[in-house]
Amino acid sequence: MLRIEDLATRPELRVPALQLGFVGGEFLGRGLTAGLASSRRIAPEFFLVLLDDGVPVARAAAIPVAFPTPERPELPDHGWDGALVWAAEDYLDRREPTTLVALEVYVAESARGQGIAAQALVELQNRARRAGLSRLVVPVRPTGKPPMESIVDYLGRGADPWLRSHERLGAEFRKIAPFAMTVTGTLAQWEQWTGIRLNDGHTVVPGGIAPVLASTEQDLGGYVEPNVWYEHPL
Repeated sequence: MLRIEDLATRPELRVPALQLGFVGGEFLGRGLTAGLASSRRIAPEFFLVLLDDGVPVARAAAIPVAFPTPERPELPDHGWDGALVWAAEDYLDRREPTTLVALEVYVAESARGQGIAAQALVELQNRARRAGLSRLVVPVRPTGKPPMESIVDYLGRGADPWLRSHERLGAEFRKIAPFAMTVTGTLAQWEQWTGIRLNDGHTVVPGGIAPVLASTEQDLGGYVEPNVWYEHPL
């Protein structure tokens, strides 16, 4: 069993945990809400770092939100981005959370295939219970999705390994988040992030599960990817 720490008690682990790497391309860290995911202020007790002999090998980040509420009857179509906006609103309004949203579980490449991601998710379940939260939901990124295939068609094939990993842990499908993560930038920025010069129309970029839609006239590229909301039992 690995040792599990969090940033509330071990803030110095934040940098080495983030240095493990990221899912997808560099551009995914350029969205407007990306910085909130690793914020020092929003729920450091739910930013977990898994250590093997004192060395970080995985991290798991989650945020508590108030859900459901009268103005939030459903999980957000904006998925990952929407959950981060909710968390920021609740933090500023000092609103009591009721649900934990797991944003990511990342395992170092050298430590994969050992069930570490499942261990991290179970620990998030345990912490949600101890915090008195009633739900654990996850905007799951379907990492195997071909960029040009629709999310509906892809889910119909039932082939995504990460979605099935959540299902094996007892998670249940709730809904599709059709625009879960959005990144925009100039054509020069996209070339810096991906090494690819965008032309008009759709372009597949490394690390993307959706294409970038670009306009040379407007000097703009936009990336919008879907996620899938799952709920883990508490």
